[in-house]
Amino acid sequence: MNPKVIQGGRFEDYRGSISFVNDFKFLNIERFYIISNSRENPIRAWQGHKLDEKNFYCLSGSFKIHFIKIDNWENPSKDLTIETIWVSESDSKIVHIPSGYANAVESLEENSKLMSFSTLPLVNVIEDDVRFPSDYWLIHND
Repeated sequence: MNPKVIQGGRFEDYRGSISFVNDFKFLNIERFYIISNSRENPIRAWQGHKLDEKNFYCLSGSFKIHFIKIDNWENPSKDLTIETIWVSESDSKIVHIPSGYANAVESLEENSKLMSFSTLPLVNVIEDDVRFPSDYWLIHND
């Protein structure tokens, strides 16, 4: 399975607005987190998952979701291609990152908030979570 964007929408009238992603199914979701990176450290990198699948939704501000398909969990190549998807509060979509990837989240504005839905039960996280140094793959801001 490859990473994908599940596009939603937004409705607005005199009462306010509603953002939605009707095609997202909460199958196998075990828990969620809300991520707010500090201004001093806007990039949270690199966290890999052999089994866990991640789904990201921007609540406020904007983020870049960076991800890499891991080729070898013990000694991954430093030449792997970084792919990036931009998300913002005005573009209602969920970014699905399947298992087998490492990801990094980069906040682009102060006070940005990103919701992360995870599929692996918390008791299994220790055996699944693989952390790499934040500079293992360099993110280029073009």
